[in-house]
Amino acid sequence: MISGVINVYKEAGYTSHDVVARLRRILHQKRIGHTGTLDPDAVGVLPVCLGKATKLVETLAEGTKTYETVLLLGKETDTQDISGEVIREQEVHCSEEEVKACLPSFLGEQDQIPPMYSAKKQNGKKLYELAREGITVERKAARIRIEDLEVLDCFLPRIRLRITCSKGTYIRTLCHDIGQKLGCGGCMEELVRTRVGEFRIGQAWRLEEIRQKAEEGCLSDMVMPPEQFFLHLPAWRIHAADALLHNGNALPEELCPGEGGSGTEEKRRIYDSEGRFMGIYLYKPQKAAWFPVLFFYDQDT
Repeated sequence: MISGVINVYKEAGYTSHDVVARLRRILHQKRIGHTGTLDPDAVGVLPVCLGKATKLVETLAEGTKTYETVLLLGKETDTQDISGEVIREQEVHCSEEEVKACLPSFLGEQDQIPPMYSAKKQNGKKLYELAREGITVERKAARIRIEDLEVLDCFLPRIRLRITCSKGTYIRTLCHDIGQKLGCGGCMEELVRTRVGEFRIGQAWRLEEIRQKAEEGCLSDMVMPPEQFFLHLPAWRIHAADALLHNGNALPEELCPGEGGSGTEEKRRIYDSEGRFMGIYLYKPQKAAWFPVLFFYDQDT
């Protein structure tokens, strides 16, 4: 089983779940999870966790994301993007200067109401399933953060934007809201996710490239091992007690003396006697022992 993270370039026409399904066939393993949904028409960065690295899914999903999008002013749809049914069209009278002047009001923390055509669940049912049945329900606003919002090009009625934002931000809803503020409405016409945390679009791999590398036995060139995400933590190699380590047991303090002094919790990367990465351990001074909080060792590798 392969364990690590691969930076996938999601192409148009695929859902995030489609990407996972394709990778399961290519890699011949089931334990695979993606780190954040992209709509079928959107393209770009989709980090995918393999094997024991699926424990990183939530951690990686929490990172900020950067998008480039085209906002089409003067048109509103039921899905808030160009694929939906047009519900309103208006003339666009605003200038480029007015567009730029309104954008700073969307920066910072704010409440955003998710669109009806989204995968969020309400009473156990996905909102888009309700929307397809013609049902509209009241949605609870989610707290999001827009860190940067920049005009890359303005060719009215279209505006190309770069957005850096928190997890859970709907770019098509942001496009809709900007259109509302400008008084002419708007919808999202294109979307490219260019960055998720440290993963960037220039280093992303298409599914066909991954398939070819898998057939050549060269997947290690593409997969980032779990320990790469924790290089900021101090490392410690245990030269005894491999049996304890390989079973994911706690370690007594004498095997890994703490550095922070009595009463201080700390985390470390722990390696076994052969230098294999075990995982992240937390020292609990009240118990004078280290406990695994993220365990990545695979007996079969």
